Amino acid sequence: MQHIVITGGNKGIGLALVKQYLAKGDKVSVICRQPSAELADLDVTLYSGVELSDPQKIREVAAKFAKNSLDVLINNAGIFCNETLDNFNEETILKQFQVNSVAPLLLSQQLLGAIKDGGKIAMITSRIGSIADNDSGNYYGYRMAKAALNAGSVSLANDLAPRKISVGIYHPGYVQTEMVGFGGDISPDEAARRLTGLITELSPANSGKFYHSNGSELPW
Repeated sequence: MQHIVITGGNKGIGLALVKQYLAKGDKVSVICRQPSAELADLDVTLYSGVELSDPQKIREVAAKFAKNSLDVLINNAGIFCNETLDNFNEETILKQFQVNSVAPLLLSQQLLGAIKDGGKIAMITSRIGSIADNDSGNYYGYRMAKAALNAGSVSLANDLAPRKISVGIYHPGYVQTEMVGFGGDISPDEAARRLTGLITELSPANSGKFYHSNGSELPW
């Protein structure tokens, strides 16, 4: 049995990941702002009231985990806004940087004592953060924040290599979640199934690489 920690496990992809790891018989801890009714009915250890834009809240929740107690950390939580040149909002851009790029790295850093040698960290990012793949513009804050997360995750993979802690960087696909108005082309359950498979296959040999949930490697 593994101990899996998932941020944003109260809905969408995060909740689907929670269910799939529980079905495998793993212990699951969830970090979120507020639990959903569906999450509250599941057999998880819940850390609610954690606002990821607040570094102190991240430090406080990380301190609750015992040394060498975690096998996998999945940084799934995120926020999405769409700034355009005609509707430019520096406040939402900065908020997305704080939640989508700084928070996952800070939580990972704060949990390093809890993550076992040979453990795994999964970053749920987006192909929207790919510079090479950007042919449509817009989404300034989300694109930049996810590109920053990708860059930080590669550094994390290099820095943690001596401990054989592997870092996966994953685009979940276009998923039918509230974030995109439920307009995706795969379900949260299918995205979670793909992601759990990739995390199972994550190792020092493919640490720090950027993958689509379908298994294809994505450009930076």
